[in-house]
Amino acid sequence: MSSAEPHRTRNVAILGSTGSVGRSALEVLREIDGFNVVGLSGHSNLELLSEQAREFQPSCVVATGPDSDSGFRLDGVGGCELLSGADALVRLATREDVDMVIAAIVGVAGLESTWAAVEAGKTVALANKETLVVAGSLVMPMAARTGATILPVDSEHSAVFQAIQAGRRNEIQRVVLTASGGPFRDFDHEQMKSVTVEQALNHPTWNMGQKISVDSATMMNKGLEVIEARWLFDLSPDRIAVMIHPQSIIHSLVEFVDSSVISQMSPPDMKLPIQYALTWPDRVPGPSPVVDWTKTLNLELRPPDFEQFPALELGFEVAKSGGTSGAVLNAANEAAVAAFLNKEISYMDIATSCREILNNHNYEPEPSLESLMEADRRARL
Repeated sequence: MSSAEPHRTRNVAILGSTGSVGRSALEVLREIDGFNVVGLSGHSNLELLSEQAREFQPSCVVATGPDSDSGFRLDGVGGCELLSGADALVRLATREDVDMVIAAIVGVAGLESTWAAVEAGKTVALANKETLVVAGSLVMPMAARTGATILPVDSEHSAVFQAIQAGRRNEIQRVVLTASGGPFRDFDHEQMKSVTVEQALNHPTWNMGQKISVDSATMMNKGLEVIEARWLFDLSPDRIAVMIHPQSIIHSLVEFVDSSVISQMSPPDMKLPIQYALTWPDRVPGPSPVVDWTKTLNLELRPPDFEQFPALELGFEVAKSGGTSGAVLNAANEAAVAAFLNKEISYMDIATSCREILNNHNYEPEPSLESLMEADRRARL
């Protein structure tokens, strides 16, 4: 990875600026110098997108939701190009005046624009884990060819990225991703059977969107992060571990060959990993909360129960198998979570459905992007 350029104003485009990560990114950009927001995109919350555009005065705004073609207008934004539709995201991500793309669109919907940014050699602050879950075997080699820089925004992967700088890449023994365990970390199997949508959305630590909250409850999010870490850090799956950490203060750990373990710690807030991706390799003051060192910290770490969280086990299996497996698991999970949120299936059915679809798909070990998209489509069906 090449270093950032701290002495030159950098032009940033935020794909998914109305989501939780996008909103946090704008909070950071309000507080730190050296960045200019030149592009924003939103899906269904067009009112918020308009407010953001009036504040930051970008050169381009993209609306992708179902109402984006029915008279959406921007007032009070001078000289701004207003685009609509998914194809417009690619145009925004590859604009010549964009130095950095914050890829914060949730789900496989963010893959095409993130792919385009990497193909164009941009610096990509990656919050869209599905890009690497689905197409990591293609995206990382492409980044090496185009000179694109991929910087992790997920708190766990950012923590690993920060911790590995305590040594050399060839000195890493394993990485340990931490997980809060979600709202059901202390539930038994019988309690799991009666989980409601409302319970699944009530995360004890983080404030996230509905889909990510459910993924945290099932720990599918951690399974997907295992797959992402496999590609992002070029690690075999047997060198990746997961520990339950209810306090969400230790965001991940790296074990080196001399048995040293380095962790990254901070209060649970997305602004710090976003800011680090923006300013790397520099650290600057920002809006992130600080640890209160006048209070006792109890930092618990315990291994996960794979019987309690079968979705996590699926993540490790897919990290090992590669090929089309990541696309299929991600698509099946997105469809299953949507069905659960619509109260069409039970909480326990999410992981069961994903395994059924994963075990019965036409596996390809070295797929093209077209094959991955077809695997995604079939899994959703």
